[in-house]
Amino acid sequence: MPDKDFVDLYETLQISASAEPETVQRVYRMLAHRYHPDNRETGNEDKFRAVHEAYRVLSDSVQRAQYDVEYHSRRTLRWKVFDQQMAAEGFESEKSLRHGILSLLYAKRRADPGNPGVSLLEMESLLGRPREHLEFSMWFLKEKELIGRTEDSGFMITVGGVEYVEDAGLGARMQKLLERGGGATE
Repeated sequence: MPDKDFVDLYETLQISASAEPETVQRVYRMLAHRYHPDNRETGNEDKFRAVHEAYRVLSDSVQRAQYDVEYHSRRTLRWKVFDQQMAAEGFESEKSLRHGILSLLYAKRRADPGNPGVSLLEMESLLGRPREHLEFSMWFLKEKELIGRTEDSGFMITVGGVEYVEDAGLGARMQKLLERGGGATE
């Protein structure tokens, strides 16, 4: 089978090849919900089928082991750093996710300054991304000192983060969402 016909099931589920079975299941549930044809906002039958097929193979230990043999041999045969178009989309996607995290934490800080923290679980739910997809962005924002940890292990925006959000115009966008009923208390 030619390389172009090979489907990267890990890419389909947006997970690492070393992902634990629990991670495979959690990410599958989230993506299946997102792409289910009954979901009027984000439903996509083709993506739903692809996600379901990836889960079917990767959740079965025997099928996953067989798949991994071919997966690893193809990766070593076709080792290229990255495709420029995919890299650009990946970078933009990460940047967009970081902006989403900052906007969420900014809105929380403004709505409840005395309790500005958001747990990782809440973030997963509000942003519609599993924690594995948030880890890189969270690490980046912490290293840039735009976010910090709360005493109860949640995340909060820092003064530097607030300035970044306001300078980038993200605050105005988030304020419009809040005014439309995005869940902030008055």
